[in-house]
Amino acid sequence: MAMTLQALKYGVALAGIGLSGTASAHSGGEAGYSLLSGLAHPLTGVDHLLAMLAVGLWAGLIGGRARIAFPAAFLGMMLVAGAWGMSGAALAGVEIGIAVSVLVLGLAIALRANPPILAGAAACAIFAIFHGHAHGAELPEAAGGLSYALGFVMATGALHVIGLQAARLLTARSPLAARLAGGGVALAGLALLAG
Repeated sequence: MAMTLQALKYGVALAGIGLSGTASAHSGGEAGYSLLSGLAHPLTGVDHLLAMLAVGLWAGLIGGRARIAFPAAFLGMMLVAGAWGMSGAALAGVEIGIAVSVLVLGLAIALRANPPILAGAAACAIFAIFHGHAHGAELPEAAGGLSYALGFVMATGALHVIGLQAARLLTARSPLAARLAGGGVALAGLALLAG
C-alpha cells in the first residue's frame, strides 16, 4: 500500500509540474525549462496519458517478466523515436498510430490478453514509435533536446509505475474493474480515431 501511495504522490507531483505553466518553467533557465517541458508533454495529452498508463496496467495484469519488459520496451523505443522526431524526420500517420495504440492497449486490458512476453514487448515498442516521434517532433524551440528527453522519459516511467500499481490494486480488489478500465481506454481510442 505504501508503494501505491508513493506512486500516486509522484504522479500527482508530475501532473502539477506539467500543468504549472510556461512562466514557471522559464524560471529555471534553459535546462530547467527543457526538463519541465519534457515532463509536461506526456501529461498534457489524454492520448499519451492513457497509452502510458495502459502499458503499466497491462503489464501489471499479466505480471511476472511483463512488469519490466513491457515498460522497458516502450521507454527504450520511445527514446529512439524521440531522437528521430527531434531530427526533423517525418513519420506518416503519427496521430493515427497514437490513437490505435490507445485502442489496442485498452482492448488488451479488457480482454486480458496474455501474449508471449516478446510479443507483448514488441507491441509496446511499436506503439512507442508514434508517441516518441510526437514527443521529439514537438520539442519546444527554446528547449534543449537532452533535458527535454529526460523529462518525457521520467514522466512516462512514472505513468507506467502508476499503471503497474493500479493493476496490483485492481486485481486484489476487483478484477472486473481492471477489465472495465481497459474498455474505457479502448473507447477513448475509438473516440480519438473518430475525432
